[in-house]
Amino acid sequence: MFSLNDNLLRTNGSLAQKVQSLIIGRLVAIFLLLVTSWIWYSGSTEFTLQSIPQSPLLIFIISVGLTVVYFFFLRLSKELQWQVRAQFILDALLITWLVWRTGDLTSPYITLFIVLIGVSSIFLRPRSTILMALLCIGLFLVLTLLVATGLVESLSSRQPTGKILQIVSFHSIAFLVVGLLASRLADRRSSGDELIEATKTLQNLRALHERIIESIRSGLITTDLEGNIFTFNAAASEITGYKPEEARGRSLFSMFGGILEDLDVALAEEGEVQPRFEANVTTPQGFSVRIGYSVSKLYSESNEASGYIVTFQDLTEIRSMEESIRRKDRLAAVGRVGAGLAHEIRNPLGAMRGAIQVLESSMPPNSIHTDLMGIILRESDRLNSIITNFLSYAKPRVGNFVELDLRDSIRDTVKLLRHSPDVKEEHSIAENLPETPIFISADQTQIQQVFWNLSRNAIQAMPNGGTLSITLDAKPNNRVRIIFEDTGKGMPPERVEQLFEPFATSTTGGTGLGLSIVYQIIRDHNGTITVKSIEGEGTTITIELPRDSSRTTSKPDLAEPDAPSLIEAYLNVKKEGS
Repeated sequence: MFSLNDNLLRTNGSLAQKVQSLIIGRLVAIFLLLVTSWIWYSGSTEFTLQSIPQSPLLIFIISVGLTVVYFFFLRLSKELQWQVRAQFILDALLITWLVWRTGDLTSPYITLFIVLIGVSSIFLRPRSTILMALLCIGLFLVLTLLVATGLVESLSSRQPTGKILQIVSFHSIAFLVVGLLASRLADRRSSGDELIEATKTLQNLRALHERIIESIRSGLITTDLEGNIFTFNAAASEITGYKPEEARGRSLFSMFGGILEDLDVALAEEGEVQPRFEANVTTPQGFSVRIGYSVSKLYSESNEASGYIVTFQDLTEIRSMEESIRRKDRLAAVGRVGAGLAHEIRNPLGAMRGAIQVLESSMPPNSIHTDLMGIILRESDRLNSIITNFLSYAKPRVGNFVELDLRDSIRDTVKLLRHSPDVKEEHSIAENLPETPIFISADQTQIQQVFWNLSRNAIQAMPNGGTLSITLDAKPNNRVRIIFEDTGKGMPPERVEQLFEPFATSTTGGTGLGLSIVYQIIRDHNGTITVKSIEGEGTTITIELPRDSSRTTSKPDLAEPDAPSLIEAYLNVKKEGS
């Protein structure tokens, strides 16, 4: 008969708590009604048992008993909706009885019907509130009819028929009007609760949508038809280096070079397998990231194109692995050729050096022939050094991994570098080292060779002076970072791309193998090395190494001399400068 306003009850609390509040509130209201009736009928504030109105007292006693029953059923049964309906129907019957016992048509308690209708609008739906009003009208009409026909004894003075019609009409219209207003109130409350529920559902869906987007490990960007970005997930931020607040509102075409042409191709093939494209994205730090992406249209609910969706992945590591494989293939070929080549060169080179030394010993000390022979010996030493570096690159030696403090390795490198003939008064060397030791598992000789080669290259890139800064930091995930930053001449992008290639053109006049050896050593230590260089501003080389980088390296097939240690490299520099 009556339906509950479940949304309201669910919004304001559990149904059981609302039914409990209804039971207690009813008992309190009847008690207040008893007290006010006591004062009304006694006409004074002196209360006696004889002055207690019998009908309200009986209603109060019945309500106390019903309260016990209501609480019993509240604990016993989980079907609470019918309890609320039954309570309102019993309330209407008790009010009808109270009205009859207190003067029927002239009873002051007829107003309780209006109160009941108003309270029911809080718990019932609009239609049920109207039905509650009609029930009250029906009970009042039945009571009036029974009293008027004499079937029920009237406890008030007999009223003329016109007066009865006037009272019944007035109260019936009042009940109906209150019912209509209460139903409107119930409807507004129900709509408000539904709106709150819909808002919560929408917020939950939006939060779920955002969590899904943020959890996707591929970069995801959505734009309008003009290419202005308005969605930029966490993976996109991680790949491109741009923060979401920096990317939103920015043009997609300015971030992805060449995407405008790819966009036409992608949209022309819409409905088929989406083509994949590749592009370079420059991060705010100046690094170039290689990405693979696809583009599709974004449609609104009305199935109209409202923008674009770009999904992409970072291909930098994949391309780096491909380059590493190609590099290793070249290395294998170089190693095969170098094994025989070094042997064929070193044998006649050793014979030539021995013959020159014999001839030099038979010449006068200050003759021009002695000077020429000295030149031949120095150049043969330089040629032997080139062969040694070549073999170091082609066949790296097995690493002797030990626990070492990187701070000590950097300090030793700087100490030797300050005494190098390449360092002038215009050069400044800054060490940014932490106060606590940073230990890693590495080959000490190879790590020092990396530091020496990078430091010396940085000094040679600043012929007119400048600052070399070496920074050491501990990073998350059990890694360390070493940064070599100079203020030298810098390099063009094409030179940076070939920087670690063997026999690449050297800007410092070397063989072009130094940085190739550095790259090989870092790779053997499971580390990474990146270069950022701007012409005229300087170069920054960043190395990241794991704290435990020990691994088994393949043993060389030929027993060739090891790569020169840091001390040997320094002595070679002194020799060349003398």
